[in-house]
Amino acid sequence: MSRAHHRVNGGPMAAKGNSKIEALTALPGIGAATAKKLVSAKIDTVSKIASAGSKKLQDAGLSAAVAKKVGAAAKAVDKASSGAKKATTKAKAVTKSAAKKSSSAVKNTAAKTKAAAKKATVATKAASKKAASKTKATAKKATVATKAASKKASSKTAEGRKGSTIRVPRSVSGMSWFNKK
Repeated sequence: MSRAHHRVNGGPMAAKGNSKIEALTALPGIGAATAKKLVSAKIDTVSKIASAGSKKLQDAGLSAAVAKKVGAAAKAVDKASSGAKKATTKAKAVTKSAAKKSSSAVKNTAAKTKAAAKKATVATKAASKKAASKTKATAKKATVATKAASKKASSKTAEGRKGSTIRVPRSVSGMSWFNKK
């Protein structure tokens, strides 16, 4: 048995140069001999067969009936293929656009978050300064009030005495009116 590679259906694999012939034999009505005629006439792709008229296919060696059948089949395959290509291209464009929009949205969100954080920091610093200023003012008022209360306490009381303690004499002779002359 030979060592040649075989396809699933048992026939030998085509050589590398015959890939155009294999692509054309996939169309209904085109066998290996017809495919060789088309390749030699430089009609070597499905889209070239679809765009070639019946007259051009006949000039390549096909009969009128086969040329009509092959042309119709090639147009159907080419239309489906171009539709699939368009759908793929459109899907890629939509995916790319969505990715750009998503990336842009992420960047915008990051920028907004950064700006909000900066505003919050500025607001916090301002509130902190304001609170510190109020605390300082309140402390100053309290100090002034304490000094005033201290002064008031050291001045004469309602009974006319100075100082915070009352001096009580131990006897009547210690009283100021007793020693009057």
